[in-house]
Amino acid sequence: MENIIVIGILVLIAVGASLYVYKAKKKGKGCIGCPYAGKCGEGCTSCGRELS
Repeated sequence: MENIIVIGILVLIAVGASLYVYKAKKKGKGCIGCPYAGKCGEGCTSCGRELS
């Protein structure tokens, strides 16, 4: 029974993370972890990564 609960919690975490990434990409954020992701354009390098 404990295994089912642990698996259920892990599935919920994975689904939540997937939905977060999907929504962030849909809003146009290039680097999801970057605090400036929604504020800069295509050439933004404030987070140290090039947007593709």
